Amino acid sequence: MTVARELAEFLTGVSVADLPAQAMDHAAMVIASTFASAAFGTTIESAQIIRDLTKEQGGRPDSSIWFDTGARLPVAQVARVNAMLSDAAASDDSDLRNIVHAGTPLTAVSLAMAERLGASGEDVLAAIVIGYEAAGRLSEPITPGFRNRGFHGCLGAAMAAAGAAARMLRLNAEQMAQSIAITAVSIGGLATAADTSVAREYHAGLAAMHGVNAALAAQRGYKVEERILETHQGFFEAFGAADGAAAGKIALQGMGESWDIVTDMAIKLVPGGHPYHSFAEAAAKAARAGGFAPDEIESIEVSRPGLTKLGGPMHPADLIDMAHSPVNFLAAGAADWGFGWENASPRKITDPVIHRLIDKVRVGPQPLEHAALYRQGATVTITATDGRFARSTVLLPYGSGALGIDWADIDAKYRALVPTSGLGSAAIEASLAAVHDLRRAANVSGLIGLLR
Repeated sequence: MTVARELAEFLTGVSVADLPAQAMDHAAMVIASTFASAAFGTTIESAQIIRDLTKEQGGRPDSSIWFDTGARLPVAQVARVNAMLSDAAASDDSDLRNIVHAGTPLTAVSLAMAERLGASGEDVLAAIVIGYEAAGRLSEPITPGFRNRGFHGCLGAAMAAAGAAARMLRLNAEQMAQSIAITAVSIGGLATAADTSVAREYHAGLAAMHGVNAALAAQRGYKVEERILETHQGFFEAFGAADGAAAGKIALQGMGESWDIVTDMAIKLVPGGHPYHSFAEAAAKAARAGGFAPDEIESIEVSRPGLTKLGGPMHPADLIDMAHSPVNFLAAGAADWGFGWENASPRKITDPVIHRLIDKVRVGPQPLEHAALYRQGATVTITATDGRFARSTVLLPYGSGALGIDWADIDAKYRALVPTSGLGSAAIEASLAAVHDLRRAANVSGLIGLLR
């Protein structure tokens, strides 16, 4: 039994009744979050370019591009465009174990396939849960090795897409295993380019497209080496420098005991890179606790297990810089006593008050107590010019599934970002209500129609 086959046996054998209600609820939240991020993405040139190219090329009328009134297009291409719309805005979700933005390709793929197949809302939610599980399990054994070797998290995102597409097509275990294996030999992606340019969303689009195409090929009988995950120079070894046999055991342990979308998923309730959300949150709490005005702050010190230096742009000039600038999150949280969607605006990205505080950020000693509890968390200490200080620790960022996610926060995000697409207020409210009620929808066409 190969790793791909054993995982596929489990994922194809799971019924909707086997999935926890919280997992299905989180899947609906992921859809709302992805739509919100994609709406913002309609204003971003990189996503616009691929959307327009896809529309020019045309093809089989399978599925719809979100926030667009054009004709339906081939399912894999639509999944690519919609994934790019969401990822371009850097406002989607993450798996906190590996910072893979699985929800973006999962939503794009599952809904595009559902349009093509006439599938139900419950089918879509189950596919998202299954895909999140595939991504988490196949990413964990190569984390952080794949990042250390220069690869991007689209490796896991593509596995999410493959799992969801295979589930939507109702493939058997052998076919799902092949979907995973074909994707493993198709996907790549360099993190350096994704951190400094619009290559990030290009990776997301390819992850969605590769996953769909792999499942469609497997459905027709296409076969590659099924041991590609664990074999010598295979997926685990080539990308993560991991021993294939050991990595396979990690990927398969405890299947069904918990679900990744419940325990490890976090939805972004503020913009930018998820590893830095706790920086802004802890800095804001410390600044509020000390009552510090920006001009009173002498230093901002951040600590996290394993953190020895702060990379990324020091003085961000645009959205890409902001999303990957940990010092900006710290300075903005301290300056504004909070961090929200407005921090993705040009006005806040170039705010001189924030930029003055950026130069006062430094890395402190790594936490020695409760280090295992930090899951993309951080401790921030703010010291004032008169010697006063305040400290705050955030172990998991706000919006983490393990903390519990409130629909009110998801709704607020939806109402804040979806208007950027030009969608009217009535359609915004109707589409949000449709997402809430998706599990009872016999067909997703009504929901998709509200986004056009």
